[in-house]
Amino acid sequence: MTVANEKIMAEVIEGLQEPQRRLSCKYFYDKRGSELFEQICRLEEYYLTRCEMSIMTDNIEEISSVMGENCVLVELGSGSTKKIRVLLDSLKSPVAHVPVDISSKFLMLEADELRRDYPNLIVYPVATDYTKDFTVPEITEDPHHTVIYYPGSSIGNFTPEFSRRLLSRLAGASGKGSGLLVGVDLKKQRDILEAAYNDKKGVTAEFNLNMLRHLNSLLGCRFDLSGFEHHAFYNEREGRIEMYLNSTKDQEVQVNNTCLNFTKGEGILTEYSYKYSIGEFHDLVSGIYRPEACWTDPEDNFSVQYLSVV
Repeated sequence: MTVANEKIMAEVIEGLQEPQRRLSCKYFYDKRGSELFEQICRLEEYYLTRCEMSIMTDNIEEISSVMGENCVLVELGSGSTKKIRVLLDSLKSPVAHVPVDISSKFLMLEADELRRDYPNLIVYPVATDYTKDFTVPEITEDPHHTVIYYPGSSIGNFTPEFSRRLLSRLAGASGKGSGLLVGVDLKKQRDILEAAYNDKKGVTAEFNLNMLRHLNSLLGCRFDLSGFEHHAFYNEREGRIEMYLNSTKDQEVQVNNTCLNFTKGEGILTEYSYKYSIGEFHDLVSGIYRPEACWTDPEDNFSVQYLSVV
C-alpha cells in the first residue's frame, strides 16, 4: 500500500470508529462516482444544477463584468466543464484556468477537452483535495487578479465552522482584491430539499453506495454493498440535509486489520449539505470577503454570489 493510501486508510478507520461513524464526502469521487454525480445533476428532482445554470446563463454578462479582465480562474471541484464553459465564453481575456478536483482520471479527461476547445487558454489541472493546502501551478503571465470559482453549493458540504476556515485559507492564498464566485443553496421547503436527495430513479442511492465500492477497490476494504442502504433527510434545526449509509443487518466489516461491528439500522454519515439564507451566508464570510453581487433564480431556490477578499 502506498504512503498516500496508508494515510487514507488511517483517516477512514478513524472516522468509522467515532461514536457517529462517518466517511468524508470526498470519497464519493472516483471515476464512477463522478459519472454518477453528472447523472444526478440531470435529474428532475435535483434542482441545484438546473437553477445554477439558469442563473449563470441569464446573468453572464453582469457576472463576467464583475469578475473583471485578465483573471486566473481557479475552479474548485471542477467535475463537468459545462459550467466553466459558460464563464470562459464570456470572460474578457482570461489568463489561465486551474481546475482542481480529487478525481484525477476524470479531471485530466475534462482538462484535455478544454485544451482542445480553447487552444489559446492555459489549462493547469490540479488533482488534489482542495480542502487541504495545495499549490496552484506558477503562472508565468502576469495576471491582474485571481478569481476562485466554487460552483454547485459544495461549500454546504462542510459545517459552518469548517467552511469559514476553508474560505479564510482560500482568501489568504488568492490575496487581497481577488474574488470568489460561489454557488450557495438557499433554504426552502422540506419536500423540495428531501426529493433532491432521494430521487425516484435511485441514482443518488447508487452514488452514496459507490463510496463503499470505491473504498473496497482503493484500500481493499470488505464492505458488503448489499448490507447498506441510502438514507437522506432534512434536519431543519441544523439547516442541513444529512445523508447516511444505514446497515440493513447486524454485520462485521473488515477494514485493513480493524474489525468493525455494525448493528442493524446503524448509520455511516457520508454527507452534510447546509442550506443558507443570503444573510446567513454573508454573516459566515464576514471579515473575510465583502459581498459584491448576488443573483438568484425566480423562485429563490439557489444563489450565485460574487465576493471580494477584504
